[in-house]
Amino acid sequence: MYVIEILLKNTAMPMSVQRKTVEEATTVYQQVLAAMSGSDVTMLELACDRQPEKKICVMTDSIVAAQMYEKSGAAASGKTPGFVAFAGA
Repeated sequence: MYVIEILLKNTAMPMSVQRKTVEEATTVYQQVLAAMSGSDVTMLELACDRQPEKKICVMTDSIVAAQMYEKSGAAASGKTPGFVAFAGA
């Protein structure tokens, strides 16, 4: 599985959707990049392959960062990929 995370203005936690193949994930990532670089403010709706009922819709002018990564067993070790890493107390 591949994860595409989107970080929005004034939001601490990223939103994410998953794709089964790197090609599909790259296509979604490119859609997000195109939306970020476009001058028109529109809505971008994304759905998740793993949980088809999971959908997000964001205003393109609210996106400040995006990343794509492969979800692997490394996430089970407690260190998850992402924009924000909080140290436990």
